[in-house]
Amino acid sequence: MGVWDDFWSIYREALPILLIALCGGLFAGLVLEGLIESVERFPGLLVMVPVFLATRGNVYGALGGRISSGLHQGLIEPRFERNDRLVNAVVASFINGIGISVVIGVITWLALLILGWDSAALYEFVGIMLISGVLTSVVMIFGLLILIFAGYTYGYDPDNLVGPAVTTLGDIFGMLFLLLSVGIVEVIV
Repeated sequence: MGVWDDFWSIYREALPILLIALCGGLFAGLVLEGLIESVERFPGLLVMVPVFLATRGNVYGALGGRISSGLHQGLIEPRFERNDRLVNAVVASFINGIGISVVIGVITWLALLILGWDSAALYEFVGIMLISGVLTSVVMIFGLLILIFAGYTYGYDPDNLVGPAVTTLGDIFGMLFLLLSVGIVEVIV
């Protein structure tokens, strides 16, 4: 296979998922519009949004890379089965995803406090981030695994799917669950 064939193969595999990612990003923007109403109730909320979405990409992009490498090396089969490598990667990502979400809530609150800006209470930020972190972690892990396994089974290179898939799933479900967790914390508090 020549360089030109490699280019077209990558482009052909990545283009559909990139188009889906485009639509997902637009949808996430629409959800953000709904979140803006909550800013008055939780001052500083919008400060957390870009950090929260970026960390979804970091944590689950690493998971996708591990799974992709395991598939290429034959260490992981493209199906849900008891595999220590797969289980360890998933558990580590789940813990990292939730842990970094709580850290985002704390650091956001501290930054706003230091800057002297209006801020929601620490427990409100942590509650919002904890709920949305848990929910997005579950969806990101299973959504990513399903997509990578299905793509690999149908002959797609998982390396071409991981980036756009993580971005799309993280943006869509990150924003949806952030909006949901704001509603939950608003009711509880």
